[in-house]
Amino acid sequence: MSADGQGMSHWFDDEAGPVVRPYAMTRGRTTSPAQHRLDLIAVVVTEPHADDPGADQTLSPEHEDIVDLCRDAPQSVAELAAELDLPIGVVRVLIGDLVADEMVHVTRPVPPAELPDESILRDVINGLRAL
Repeated sequence: MSADGQGMSHWFDDEAGPVVRPYAMTRGRTTSPAQHRLDLIAVVVTEPHADDPGADQTLSPEHEDIVDLCRDAPQSVAELAAELDLPIGVVRVLIGDLVADEMVHVTRPVPPAELPDESILRDVINGLRAL
């Protein structure tokens, strides 16, 4: 093919390298079984046994990047998407794959509605001071 906008040059950017569409990273999938738990503030934590994600030949480079980023410190879904420069939907599917493979687990912060009311905490503190 010629480099006149047809053929190979259409799939290659001299500065960025090969262009890979997001749906290619997820094999065309837009959801994963764990999708219901993966909102933007969900925190992804690498499992202790996930020492070398590169040893698993089924993982893509993006999967490996997620495991590596979460190994240093737990990351939110939003932080991972920003760090990897990938759309949130793609990151959710990739994280879902890693959850299914037991490479990471996802935790959710305590919702504000489930936190104790500030007035209750003040009453407890005042009660402790009275002792």
